[in-house]
Amino acid sequence: MRRYIARQLVQLVVVVFGISLLAFAILHVLGDPVLLLLPQNAGKEEFERYRHLLGLDRPMYVQYWKFVSRAVLGDFGKSWYADTPAFRLVIERMPPTIYLTLAGLVVALVIALPLGTIAALRRHTWVDSLCTVVAVAGQAAPIFWLGIMLIIVFSVRLRLLPASGYGTWQNFLMPAFCLGAALAPITMRLVRSGVIEVMNMEFIKTARAKGLAEGRVVVKHAFRNACIPVITVLGLQFGQLLGGAIITETVFAWPGVATLTVESIRNQDFPVVQCAVVLLALLIVGVNLLVDLVVGFIDPRIRAA
Repeated sequence: MRRYIARQLVQLVVVVFGISLLAFAILHVLGDPVLLLLPQNAGKEEFERYRHLLGLDRPMYVQYWKFVSRAVLGDFGKSWYADTPAFRLVIERMPPTIYLTLAGLVVALVIALPLGTIAALRRHTWVDSLCTVVAVAGQAAPIFWLGIMLIIVFSVRLRLLPASGYGTWQNFLMPAFCLGAALAPITMRLVRSGVIEVMNMEFIKTARAKGLAEGRVVVKHAFRNACIPVITVLGLQFGQLLGGAIITETVFAWPGVATLTVESIRNQDFPVVQCAVVLLALLIVGVNLLVDLVVGFIDPRIRAA
């Protein structure tokens, strides 16, 4: 088990390093942030002096080494616009994004687990077809379109929920449903295929032969074994949820780290963008590591692979 954890930790470090290098390179290709920070009538000498002040006149490898050597200590520099440590800005905006992502995950599970199980137990019936239609419709609907439709119906016409904002449980409902609806279809299909596969195995027939109730056979034996691929995919889809949070936060004016990152990219605020990308990468890779450990604990064959 220790070798398995050590191998996963090494992969974590390599992935985060690669993402930080890629983000650093892309940001420096986008353009010159000094052109946005200074007025257009500024002189050439002032532009050069400001580039030197920000360290942008140094070679790329020197800038990256300075960034990495300070980032490992938790110092990502100061925001060029807010004159505030980038780490503090990102950490302050991180909780709303995490809460929204977890809420979307809960919504996806609430939708996918019962529908996938019912579709598997009623295979090739109208119930199975209806669940398949729901899955395809949910996967085809863009997040931004679904969010706008929810705002029009529940905020503008029915006036039941707030169209934007953060702080109450009503604010969570529509954004969480948008994220959950994007993840639920693939999760439902995995649950369906997993339950169908497990229900045809010998240990299920043995459990039925012992006289166990059908509900206990499904919940205790079939569903438990069918959840291993679902847990793995949920870990992989956590990054997709955070990606969907960028669109969702924009539609619902959610004050999370995703909107902060988009604003910082627009303003070419390199320290904030780099900090947000690295911390989000650590979060995603950390969740995947946790999922790998859970799956490896459930199924020892995966640890030996």
